[in-house]
Amino acid sequence: MALKIVYPICCGIDVHKTFVVACIASTIKGVTTYKRHRFSTYTKGLNELSQWLCENNCKDVCMESTGKYWIPVFNVLEASCNITLAHPKYVKAIRGKKTDKKDAKWIADLFKHDLVAGSFMPPLEIRQLRDLMRYRFKLTNFMSSEKNRLQNCLTVSNIQLGNVVSDTFGKSSMNIIDKILGNPLDTTFDIEPLIHGSMKKKLSDLELAIDGYITPEQADKLKVMKQHYEDLQSRKADLEKIILSLAASYTEEMNLILTVPSFKNIFSAIAVVSEIGVNMDVFPTAKHLCSWAGLTPTNNESAGKKKSVRISRAGCYIKPLLVQCATAVVKSEKHPEIRNRYLKLKKRRGHKRALIAIARMLLTAIYNILKKKEPYNPNLYKKADVLPVNREITVEQALLLAKSQGFRIITVAT
Repeated sequence: MALKIVYPICCGIDVHKTFVVACIASTIKGVTTYKRHRFSTYTKGLNELSQWLCENNCKDVCMESTGKYWIPVFNVLEASCNITLAHPKYVKAIRGKKTDKKDAKWIADLFKHDLVAGSFMPPLEIRQLRDLMRYRFKLTNFMSSEKNRLQNCLTVSNIQLGNVVSDTFGKSSMNIIDKILGNPLDTTFDIEPLIHGSMKKKLSDLELAIDGYITPEQADKLKVMKQHYEDLQSRKADLEKIILSLAASYTEEMNLILTVPSFKNIFSAIAVVSEIGVNMDVFPTAKHLCSWAGLTPTNNESAGKKKSVRISRAGCYIKPLLVQCATAVVKSEKHPEIRNRYLKLKKRRGHKRALIAIARMLLTAIYNILKKKEPYNPNLYKKADVLPVNREITVEQALLLAKSQGFRIITVAT
């Protein structure tokens, strides 16, 4: 049976850095004809591409997501076309028959039969918020790296502040470091005026901790790293102001997300909104969202045998956030509906798999919260955990259950 033509007129676009190759597939009475054209990726060339598509009455477009090169093409065509953005692995051409023109034709042929799985693309405002939040995540990583370098430099110079204070970058500790950098050769200064009142009892330990040897070169290096760290802090604060102003229109959704356990920081809520958006209708079920975020086992079965069930690499920004929240909430006694489920899973599957399951549980809760516009309700989980009154099991099932739990079955003679 022939495949059904879903898009009689469609276009496949092969995207490159300096040019794109477009191929329009027009199907009339079962016969498909092709028109190909190459366009520059300058704005003038992309506008010509848009006009060419309109002249050929083509509204449905499919292209692969090549690096960042697809974004300008998407921005130009978004207003006039229905764009399906595909992962390259889903539209990869057959080996040995791969050229730029054949790639575009192959994408068009797949797309006209609706065989291409489109990627989730949120609205423009959400995409802009996502871009800013991901940049904030990078700045946070840069700050952490700079803090580690500064701590290593202190360790090399045998300045052991990290052994005494809980935070090397706290106010008292930074006052001491500034004093040391003012005159690296003098470590016999009075510490008491520099430290907070609660640290007076650690005065003798602090005097021992700063008794190191710091060379002028190490001191200069420390000054550069400290200045860089402070600059990163300042740039991050500026970026957060922009993010808060852009996210103001999603206040209702963010307040709902903040009702979920372990979501206490406003930027955690903004990060979730920036990744999945606020319209949950684009995901048919919560399972689809969890699969998109890389929190579900993969389907890999052949000849009746299940192979790898590892989670995918998807959701590289939202998944770490959810795992961090899951790590925090399973330690708390305030949410027994989550902690009890974690403890049950941990016995059977281990700590890491149980954490992924709790992360999926949190994302499922967020999906339903945004879809129903209702705050988090722990009683729904408590009702689901209540076991039925009448439960039956056969002897064979009981034996299998006991074996799965590690019990050795012993037959006792009567």
